[in-house]
Amino acid sequence: MVEAQTWTTRRGSNPRLETEQVIEIPSTPTGESRYGGGAGNSLSPTITTGLFIGSWYLSNIGVLLLNKYLLSFYGFRYPIFLTMLHMISCAIYSLIAIHWLELVPLQHITSRRQFFKIFGLSGIFCFSVVCGNTSLRYLPVSFNQAIGATTPFFTAIFAFLITCKKETGSVYCALLPVVLGIVLASNSEPLFHLFGFLVCIGSVAGRGLKSVVQGILLTSEAEKLHSMNLLLYMAPMAAMILLPFTLYIEGNVLGLTIQKAKEDSFIVFLLLGNATVAYLVNLTNFLVTKHTSALTLQVLGNAKAAVAAVVSVLIFKNPVTIMGMTGFGVTIMGVVCYSEAKKRSKVTAK
Repeated sequence: MVEAQTWTTRRGSNPRLETEQVIEIPSTPTGESRYGGGAGNSLSPTITTGLFIGSWYLSNIGVLLLNKYLLSFYGFRYPIFLTMLHMISCAIYSLIAIHWLELVPLQHITSRRQFFKIFGLSGIFCFSVVCGNTSLRYLPVSFNQAIGATTPFFTAIFAFLITCKKETGSVYCALLPVVLGIVLASNSEPLFHLFGFLVCIGSVAGRGLKSVVQGILLTSEAEKLHSMNLLLYMAPMAAMILLPFTLYIEGNVLGLTIQKAKEDSFIVFLLLGNATVAYLVNLTNFLVTKHTSALTLQVLGNAKAAVAAVVSVLIFKNPVTIMGMTGFGVTIMGVVCYSEAKKRSKVTAK
């Protein structure tokens, strides 16, 4: 009220303004609107989701190329330790983004139940990564990525078992070509290894379970966490879980890394760059899950897996067959069918 009286006085001191329409001066924007939270400054949901998906693709393919360069060309053969470095960097970057840059408000864990949910998510993630890394000892990267395309199948199963979420019949039918394509690729894989295949299936199943649990943590009103806060709490837990595995399986990896850094400082740049891109992978992964769904995230990953497989074949020159490429084509067809089925189900729901 005081501000309104002052404004009237100012108008009275300037006769030229007496005949003009009174202009309402907007209040100072809040911190949320200054950082893009206001309705006037925010992008449309479609554009925002598209940007998140694009960033997710770029970061995933980028970290894959860096990982393969380190593990296959540079000679840094410690995948579990590398994953632990990824989690440490995620914790540090999240801490900086939330505590110092204040990009999002800090949220606290409010219950023991919520803490164990996050810890469980970290454990599932570590199980998936360890199984995936183990499978790479027996299977080529291209076939490993092909098996990963079946993740939507496991995601749909876990989504139904845990949340009782049912998709339409056409959506479930669209997942059949995804599985059929991998069956075709498996039967024609020249470097097929049964143990490696089973371990890789375990990795894929863990990935699907992780996506469902992650979606619950991001959308549940009772225990809702912003994606960056979830990453802040999950990353250090995952690093602690991975620590005994890397010490037991990979030995004195820290000492060997320090020794290699003394001989060639370029590895420091590679590890820091790799860890930074890994943070972007995890961050965009959470954001895509929040703005779409766990099943949609996994199906979108099929195209990324196809690109990764092509890149690995070009780099490592592992043999491929016509039937294997056909299996990938069938999988991509399943992605298209799924997208169309989701569109039809949304239209029917309206």
